[in-house]
Amino acid sequence: MTVKLELTSTRINKVVGRKELAFKIVEASTPSRADVRREISVLMRTEPDNVYVRILNTKSGTRVTTGVAHVYSDTATALAVEPKYIIARNKGKEAAKAEEKPAAAPATPEEEKK
Repeated sequence: MTVKLELTSTRINKVVGRKELAFKIVEASTPSRADVRREISVLMRTEPDNVYVRILNTKSGTRVTTGVAHVYSDTATALAVEPKYIIARNKGKEAAKAEEKPAAAPATPEEEKK
């Protein structure tokens, strides 16, 4: 699915090393974060891993979605600066399922003696 995205403002934050984008999308339904990330990465000529969508708002009864995204120059900076919940939202269900896998059960005292 292609999203028709229009940038409404761009701000360069040199301290953190990112571009802060505000955008507007006119679509029949609210686009997914993955679609928005992909479209912004194409528009800004960067990897999707460097783009994090912070806010997506669709007003009731309209076809206009507004939002805010941060575009980083490298993935390491993005992972250091962005909150974990934003990273989890942008990675999607696949990453959440991978993190939910239970760890190995702790050894019982009898097993530790062996």
